[in-house]
Amino acid sequence: MSGAGTLARENPARTDEIVGVVAETPPEAVDVIVREADADQRKWAARALPDRLAVLARAAAAIEDATPGLATLLARESGKVAGDCRGELGFAVRYLRWVVEHAPEAYADRVLDDDLGRIVEQRKPYGVVAAVTPWNAPVILAMLKIAPALAAGNAIVVKPSPLAPLTVSRVVDLVGAPVRVVHGGAETGAALVGHELVRKVAFTGGAAGGRAVAALAGDRLTPSVLELGGNDPAVFLDDAPFTDDAMDRLVMASFATSGQVCMAAKRLYVPSSRLSEFVGAYLAAADRVLVTGDPLADGVTMGPVISGAAQRAALALRDSGTVHDLGLFDGDPASGYFVRPALVVEPDPGSPLVVAEQFAPVVPVLGYSDEESVLAAANAGELGLGASVWSADEERAFAFARRFEAGFTFVNTHNRTGMSLRAPFGGVKRSGWGREYAHEGLAEYVQTCVIHAPAAFRPGAAVTGGGPSAYPAG
Repeated sequence: MSGAGTLARENPARTDEIVGVVAETPPEAVDVIVREADADQRKWAARALPDRLAVLARAAAAIEDATPGLATLLARESGKVAGDCRGELGFAVRYLRWVVEHAPEAYADRVLDDDLGRIVEQRKPYGVVAAVTPWNAPVILAMLKIAPALAAGNAIVVKPSPLAPLTVSRVVDLVGAPVRVVHGGAETGAALVGHELVRKVAFTGGAAGGRAVAALAGDRLTPSVLELGGNDPAVFLDDAPFTDDAMDRLVMASFATSGQVCMAAKRLYVPSSRLSEFVGAYLAAADRVLVTGDPLADGVTMGPVISGAAQRAALALRDSGTVHDLGLFDGDPASGYFVRPALVVEPDPGSPLVVAEQFAPVVPVLGYSDEESVLAAANAGELGLGASVWSADEERAFAFARRFEAGFTFVNTHNRTGMSLRAPFGGVKRSGWGREYAHEGLAEYVQTCVIHAPAAFRPGAAVTGGGPSAYPAG
C-alpha cells in the first residue's frame, strides 16, 4: 500500500492494520544521499580499523538491547513468528561481533619479502556500497552487507524491500556510522544501483530483481555480489533414519518463514521403497512442530505469507499429487494472508511445484529408484543455491554431496540449522555469484591493491634485464 510519497506497510496477519509508514526516496534524493555517503566514506576510511570496529561493537550492544521491541515490529511487518524474529536479530548481533573479531585478520596487509623482492598486498575499501535487500529476513540480510562493508572502510546505502522497511530503518539508526537507508520500489533501486559514485553492489532477492541489478551494475562496470533464489533438493539415501528429531528438523527446514526462504528444503526425494514410511514420519513431525496462526501468539510456529499475491500463488501450487494439510491452525484464517502448509506426494515431476522455486508453504516429495536418477533430478534446472543429503553414513553422504550442483550442501539437516558463520554461502549456476559469511564474505568488500619492488631493482641490487622482452623470474 502507498500514498503520495509514502509507503505504508500492512500487517500480513491482520491486513486491516497499518504497522508503519516510511517516506519514499525519489531518485533526486537518492543522488544527494549517495553523494553525502561518498563524502563521509573518505573520513570513515581514514579512521583506524580498531576505531571502526569499536563503532560496530557498540552497534551490536545497542541492537541487542533493543531486540524485544524490534522483534515485535519485525513480526508485525513481515508475518514471521516472534521467536524467529528474535532469532534473526540475535543472529545479526552475533554476525556483527564475528566481523569485529575477524576483520583485523581479513583486512590486514599481507607482506612477502624474500630473495625475489618485496610485495605488499593492501585491502582497500571500494567507496560507497549499494545494498538492496529482501523482506523475508530483512535484518540479517542487511547486516551481512552492512557489517563487512563498514569494517572495511566503505560507506553503505541500504534499500530495503517496501514489504519490510521498518525494522531495517531502526537497525540502521542504531548502527549510526556511514550507513544510510533509502525507501522505494524499482525506480529508487535503479537510481541507487546505477549511481556513478556507487563502487560495489550487494543484492539479495529473486531472479527478476537480480537480472535488473546485474544489468544496471554491468552498464557502470560496477562489481556486484548477488545471492539469488534456489530450488533446493533434499535427498534421502536408502539408509537415512527417519527419526523424530530428523523429521522435525526437516519440516521446519521447509516451513520456517512460511516457506519463504531461499535456502529452504523445496524438493524432497526419497527411495520409492520407503516413500510410505517417510510420509507417515513427516506427517507425524508436522503435527508436533507446525502451528499456523498469528505470529505474535504463543506456540505459533508459522505465520502468514507476505502478501495477497503470495497467498494466491501458494494456493495455485496444490494442483497435482496427493495433498496432505499439515499441523494445526490456531486463529482466524480470514484475518490475513494465511496458507495451510501442505506436503504434496508424487506430483507431476514437470509441474511448477517441482521445477520452479515455490517460495511458499507447499513442498513436494517424490520417490526415486536409484542414486544416479535422483542425482540427475536434483541437479536439473538453472538454480544451484543449496541442497542436502541425509544418510546414516557420513562418508557416504559427503561422497554424494560432492556431486551436487549447489553452492552449499547440508548433511543430515537443511536451512538455518546447517548454517555456520565460518562457512561461505552463495550459489552456482543462476543462483548468483559472490559469497556471504566467513572470510570470503568479508573479502567481497575490499579490493586487493599491490605494491611490488622486484629484487633486481631494490636499493643495492645490481640492475640487470628490464628490456621489453623481460618476464618475471617468479
